Amino acid sequence: MPNTILVLNSGSSSIKFGLFDVSAAEPSLLCRGLLDEHEARPRLVVKDPAGEDLFEARRDAPDADGGGHLFADVLAFIEDRFGADSLRAVGHRIVHGGPDYSGPVVLTDDITAKLEALTPLAPLHQPRCLAPVRAFASIRPGLTQIACFDTAFHHGLAPPASRFAIPRRLEARGVRRYGFHGLSFEYVAGRLSEIAPELATRRTVIAHLGNGASLCALRDGRSIDTTMGLTPLDGLVMGTRCGTIDPGVLLYLQQHESMSVEEVQHLLYHESGLFGVSGTSADMRTLLASGESAARGRSISSPSVRRRQSQ
Repeated sequence: MPNTILVLNSGSSSIKFGLFDVSAAEPSLLCRGLLDEHEARPRLVVKDPAGEDLFEARRDAPDADGGGHLFADVLAFIEDRFGADSLRAVGHRIVHGGPDYSGPVVLTDDITAKLEALTPLAPLHQPRCLAPVRAFASIRPGLTQIACFDTAFHHGLAPPASRFAIPRRLEARGVRRYGFHGLSFEYVAGRLSEIAPELATRRTVIAHLGNGASLCALRDGRSIDTTMGLTPLDGLVMGTRCGTIDPGVLLYLQQHESMSVEEVQHLLYHESGLFGVSGTSADMRTLLASGESAARGRSISSPSVRRRQSQ
């Protein structure tokens, strides 16, 4: 019977996971899966490393407990296939670790509560990351759960890269650049040192591109700057997130468009980025296949801009 660890990557629309055998010095992938609670009928799909289907489960409606029933299905599959006592721990990708967490930690009720308090800094992600933690704690209270943070790789950022040009009293209260996608950047930096060690010691820029996107500048394999800041909103244009924006835009929306804080937050996280610019989709595949000028960001209503484009 293998000793296994379940690793979860909780995104904004689905949860990807892998089950690894850790009996040997190097972990080996046993299976991978997708838990999608956003379909009309939430589903769980598990495949072997070659992509062959091993298991599928569906629910008639979204679970009131935030997907707990499907997590129970994951545990039942592991027990049936690999043994009732094979699962040793669950590892979670947690987006925001705040100023306190610079490496993996074993989750306790107190630590989970502290991470929940960081939700305003990542409202789209933090609740989604912590929902499985609560679900597994309810289903299997004694199971060890470990948090790994997307902010940890950037924890050593120093001023001026870590600092906003705002009063120091706010920085002392935690308003600073944290950076995200650190687990991805850390993996790439590690692989670079294995594949091309002569490059890993130089100045390097890594791009994490997806529905969420950011850049990271490295020196000697360490993060020295990144495009994301206090929250995962800053930096590059993303699928539905705006990226870098003039703060005056936000003041204008509140003062002159009478938008509430909640409305501005929804606009910045869910209605902006590629989706906002195109007016059609946040999916780059859809935009590239579209013949609409708006899908290429070229449909602009300003007469002065149209005149410049025609010249």
